[in-house]
Amino acid sequence: MTTMGAGMDGQVGRRRSALLAATTLAAALALTGCGAGDSGSKDAAGSAAEAPAANGGEAGRDAAAGAPEGAGAGAPDLRVDQRAIIYTGAMRVQVDDVDSAAREATAVATRAGGFVGGDERRSADDDDAVAELELRVPAAKFTDVVEEIAKLGRQQSREINTQDVTEETVDLDARITSQRARVESARRLLARASSITDLVSLENELGRREADLASLEAKKRRLADLTALSTITVSLAGPAAKDTEEEAETGFLVGLRGGWKAFVVSMTVLLTVLGALLPWLVAFGVPLVVLLVVLRRRRKAPAQVTPVSAPPPVPSARSAP
Repeated sequence: MTTMGAGMDGQVGRRRSALLAATTLAAALALTGCGAGDSGSKDAAGSAAEAPAANGGEAGRDAAAGAPEGAGAGAPDLRVDQRAIIYTGAMRVQVDDVDSAAREATAVATRAGGFVGGDERRSADDDDAVAELELRVPAAKFTDVVEEIAKLGRQQSREINTQDVTEETVDLDARITSQRARVESARRLLARASSITDLVSLENELGRREADLASLEAKKRRLADLTALSTITVSLAGPAAKDTEEEAETGFLVGLRGGWKAFVVSMTVLLTVLGALLPWLVAFGVPLVVLLVVLRRRRKAPAQVTPVSAPPPVPSARSAP
């Protein structure tokens, strides 16, 4: 019985050992499979991530190679429609009816979205009347308005000027941003002030910074107004109005006016020179005149003559008896 029990115990032990070994082998195989799966998925993910990166790098290099020089992220936009340009123009047009032409020029500016900034009329009669108009029109309509006004009559002169203020505008933007940061910094320091001295000092500093910021913002608004609205000075002249480039008039009255102007200029120069010499004359002339007067008086003074005694009387000779 004892031998049979020992044999049964040995078989049970061997079965348990075999089962434990099988379980351990299955667990090892499972772990190995998981590791391989993870490694495969990681390798696949890494390959998928590297592919777009490589493609992006190549695309970036291609874009950099194809882009023009200086076209980086911080490079300024050099297109004309993105620049800040101030347009100004002056023109003279001879028309038959000055008032009617002035109304039409005003209507042209209004239709373009602008307005009349100034209106000056000079007229003795209808033929030699002159109207000076200052028109403010949007920069995009500047050329169209100039061409329409030139069609009101016979154009005698035209002058167009442009001023590029792009760099000045960018500089103002940067300075305004920096100044706003300085103002906010001063306000934070003012909120944490712990003494009257610090409070007064910070209030003064904050006031100066706010004043500088207001000045920069005013300059920016002025530039924005000049770039948004262009200025056209229009001179509308009647048929008999004289051009400024015409020859000067001749005749007796013209000569008389010229002579009078020359006389006035000469007298002005003479009085100017006299005024410049007067202090020197007073400083040196008066003592010199006094000295001359004294010397002259000394020369004219009578010499002191000593009295001469009369000779004794000579007795008269008597005649002989």
